[in-house]
Amino acid sequence: MPASPLITVVVPAYNAEDCLGRCLSSLVAADGGRDELEVIVVDDGATDSTGALADAYARAHTAIEVIHQENKGHGGAINTGVAAARGTWLKVCDADDAIDPGTLRALLASLRSWREAGTEPDLVVTNFVYVREGTPAWYRLSHGPARRGPRGVRPGRHVVRFRGILPAGRIGSWRDVRSFRPDQYLMMHSLAYRREVLEHSGMRLPEHCFYVDNLFAFEPLRHVRTLTYLDLDLYYYTVGRAGQSVADDVIVARLDQHDRVNALMLEAMPREGEVPVSLLHYLVHIYTLSAVVITTMALRSGTPQNLAIKQRLWERLDATRPDVARWVRGSVMGRLMTLPGRTGRWVTVAGYQVVRRVLALN
Repeated sequence: MPASPLITVVVPAYNAEDCLGRCLSSLVAADGGRDELEVIVVDDGATDSTGALADAYARAHTAIEVIHQENKGHGGAINTGVAAARGTWLKVCDADDAIDPGTLRALLASLRSWREAGTEPDLVVTNFVYVREGTPAWYRLSHGPARRGPRGVRPGRHVVRFRGILPAGRIGSWRDVRSFRPDQYLMMHSLAYRREVLEHSGMRLPEHCFYVDNLFAFEPLRHVRTLTYLDLDLYYYTVGRAGQSVADDVIVARLDQHDRVNALMLEAMPREGEVPVSLLHYLVHIYTLSAVVITTMALRSGTPQNLAIKQRLWERLDATRPDVARWVRGSVMGRLMTLPGRTGRWVTVAGYQVVRRVLALN
């Protein structure tokens, strides 16, 4: 029996009674009874039956532990789960998403081999799949992943992969990382950190703030020395849910919180020479994407409040990190975001709508 689980999956859950069962079923279906998987559900002060449902799963599956707490928001729930985790690696799975159990078993096999060899990478990257709620792909996911193997679910939706960018099938470093395309980014859904790296990073996500997953996929990276990519469609990211935080209307309504996260990302941005060049380029890339979302949504809404947020973002960037500002403004996306006049605004918003349709986003 291993001394500790191979991996801890933290499931932050708030008012998720309609989807938590799907998430947990997908996880426990991968549990081979070897005590290699630990699932920590953080009931973040839910006011529906989320807590009771999680407790029922914990009684039926020894891999699951439930922590009940007062509501602290997504970041507060993740913080609690990270603090309680015992696994060598740690991953977060939101309660409205799911994991392919067959692929998780394949991941566990790799983690096991690395730990036995004493070559544990700091970061393991896998693919994530956008699945739109209400589509046939989503229906198959909702009714099948717990009973299907790795070939049982093929959503046929947009899959974010990292072929040719990250060291695949071997353990490498940032020197092995190539440039990312605009549609490629390491979202929280694609990451499994070695837990010691998270602890060493000192990451503490802000409470009662949305979009903190961007910080989870940003701040600890500078402490990652070794990484690897497994070309596995592990994570099923549900999009299209009414009221979902990444829905366009919700982003517009909470643009101030997006901007708060953007400011924290800029504070955490290392300076040239402090980290490998490829890592710095990637961090600027992901920061640029954040700026693009805020700028586009501000222009799309057109409200004085949101336009002021956009203005503040670019002024903050120019004033505090002119070196980063030059890179961001010089990129293709940065140039598109700062086109002048009404025509520039139309191009920015229209370009986002095209990307949204191509990638099947919210």
